[in-house]
Amino acid sequence: MAALFVSSPTLAQTCPAPLANARKLVLVTPVTLISTSATMRRYTRSAAGASWRADGGPITATIGRNGTAWSNAFRNYAVAGEPVKVDGDKRVPAGIYPLGRSFGFAPSRLRGYMRIDDGMTCVDDPSSPAYNTITSRAKVGWKVSGENMWRIPEYRRGLVVDYPTDRAAKAGSCIFIHVRKPGAPGTAGCVSLPEADVEGLQHFASGGAVLAIVPHAALGRFAGCLPIEALPN
Repeated sequence: MAALFVSSPTLAQTCPAPLANARKLVLVTPVTLISTSATMRRYTRSAAGASWRADGGPITATIGRNGTAWSNAFRNYAVAGEPVKVDGDKRVPAGIYPLGRSFGFAPSRLRGYMRIDDGMTCVDDPSSPAYNTITSRAKVGWKVSGENMWRIPEYRRGLVVDYPTDRAAKAGSCIFIHVRKPGAPGTAGCVSLPEADVEGLQHFASGGAVLAIVPHAALGRFAGCLPIEALPN
């Protein structure tokens, strides 16, 4: 029988918008802000405000090689001295975001799946109007800085994180869950997993899910929104 974890329906009404009505949750919890790995757990619930139930895990995820920083959209949850993410800081962005489309090199029947073809790039250049979007070199040219996804083996299977775009603040771009690179000490700001776990997550997130990246010490700042078994004692 699945374990049961209670969340407060009253407090849930004030939860961040991506989480308030979510039915599926992927929770990534680094121990500290400088940790380069984190615990990932999956949860489901029957309705908004209902109790979360564990659905798989825990598994170990590799995150930013410089740890974690609060995304600009969630900077109000940071306390004094905690960093806020900017492009190039090699930190995974703490916050809560919808999970977007699954993608990969091979064809798939997953709903909304995006096959990575030659020329596809994710733009990480804040000077470009295409910042934080997946497009093609045919459209943006070769002078714009971007991740050439078809050339990156770790992108052979993954999921897009619908990370909020803020060009003016250079607030971070091209955040994914993708296949772990063997031996890598961390990522450039994404969440990485063994390929089999990425595949399982693609199926779990089909139809919609929310990703929460929250350092362990900050879980209490989302009390009533996240499964209480994850909260510090």
